[in-house]
Amino acid sequence: MKAVKQLIQFGWEQALSCLFPVVIFASLALTQIIPLPFLPRYDWLLIICLLMQWMMVRSGLETRDELKVITLFHLIGLALEIFKTHMGSWSYPEEGFFKVFGVPMYSGFMYASVASYLCQAWRRLDVELVKWPPFLIVVPLAASIYLNFFTHHFWIDVRWWLSALVIIVFWKSWVTYEVGGTRYRMPLALSFVLIGFFIWVAENIATFFGAWQYPNQTQAWSLVHLGKVSSWLLLVIVSFLVVATLKLVKGKDLESIDTSNFFKG
Repeated sequence: MKAVKQLIQFGWEQALSCLFPVVIFASLALTQIIPLPFLPRYDWLLIICLLMQWMMVRSGLETRDELKVITLFHLIGLALEIFKTHMGSWSYPEEGFFKVFGVPMYSGFMYASVASYLCQAWRRLDVELVKWPPFLIVVPLAASIYLNFFTHHFWIDVRWWLSALVIIVFWKSWVTYEVGGTRYRMPLALSFVLIGFFIWVAENIATFFGAWQYPNQTQAWSLVHLGKVSSWLLLVIVSFLVVATLKLVKGKDLESIDTSNFFKG
């Protein structure tokens, strides 16, 4: 019975942490089924995302510090989207007034929603990191992963080498979290894989509702290639490393991080 209660409590905390992504997916579905007047669909999605962001901060569901992190991810994501659409990796075929080099500005919120989930889950589940590698290793690794999303179009794709390096670097690292007063732990690399897989599932939902299109989906929707899990896995790692770094640096967030564990051998 306790295990069931813990699972329900864990699911509830996860649901609250996923509020922003849920609103985005619901908006994609709603605007696909019921066309809204006066503005193109992409612009309505931007308005909905902005209103949702305002409401979350206003209601206290997100802190102002978390808003700063989310804004950073919006910019990181938008830059990646502009480059990827230019290279033909995917496209946004619908019209919109608020587009930057062919990319609707709401797209950055899809990356920001990942950061929103990480920040909220971190706070709600009292996440701590055990045996965190030195930042002199973590920061260049995160930068290399992000840069590979760009450079593999002109050079060799080293995502699998980077994935192997992640496993080596974080082999001894664990994430601990609290549910109903009981602490649990999970290998950090496993948490990366699980989050990356569920984002791939979410990506299939998003493309089904026309959030964007891959080249093989221009005629009819089809399942996103399973190989995309590796891309999302690496993106999740970058997101996690950025959030972890900012939380460590920010003094008033140290209460949610056991800093003695970060460098425990």
